[in-house]
Amino acid sequence: MKILVPVKRVIDYNVKVRVKSDQTGVDLANVKMSMNPFDEIAVEEAVRLLEAKVAAEVIAVSIGPEKAQDQIRQALAMGADRGLLIKTDDEVEPLSVAKLLKAVCEAERPDLVILGKQAIDDDSNQTGQMLAALLGWPQGTFASKVIKDGEKVNVTREVDGGLQTVALKLPAVVTTDLRLNEPRYASLPNIMKAKKKPLDIKTPADFGVSTAPRLKVLKVAEPPKRTGGAKVDSVATLVSKLKNEAGVL
Repeated sequence: MKILVPVKRVIDYNVKVRVKSDQTGVDLANVKMSMNPFDEIAVEEAVRLLEAKVAAEVIAVSIGPEKAQDQIRQALAMGADRGLLIKTDDEVEPLSVAKLLKAVCEAERPDLVILGKQAIDDDSNQTGQMLAALLGWPQGTFASKVIKDGEKVNVTREVDGGLQTVALKLPAVVTTDLRLNEPRYASLPNIMKAKKKPLDIKTPADFGVSTAPRLKVLKVAEPPKRTGGAKVDSVATLVSKLKNEAGVL
């Protein structure tokens, strides 16, 4: 079984995001970038399937600037076999990402695509679903457990009412949730080995896909700051504040 794992370069989750003064976007100058945490979970799950000899090959693919090679190398250090960078400096929207991944799937013929349920920069939660629709493959979203069963993969997914298990006929698309696993730290020897693993570089034009934006960002603004709490001396005062100030009653 061949597994394809898309990974995205995003602002590190420990970094406080700053909005540009002209509100046209997020300031990326001198900001630490990392692999999207949900994609790290996807890489870990793919590598575990590889180590269990359920999978024969894991391919990490990223769409972004040249520096996105760092995130692919991280995936290679975690245990992926080879990487592919689709190099572009454009802000690629989920539909364009899904179209590019569809083209990669048609070229690589993977049995399973595992990717994070969403990226922490745009929180779109769309790419996996769009990819499955474009390919006509079954999908299991918000996965907390993935088990291969013959020609199917059983995915336990988190839903509002608890847990739901679905059986997907391969090939399939799976998006990962937080409780699927705990990603490993890459060891120094594996980091050194990752530098020698193959990494191909292509462009969207090689796949015949346009990354021209369909959406226009009007404004990016920070959320309003939360006001401090206050103590009240009676229930009547509390009810009054909830009704007149908070507007929740």
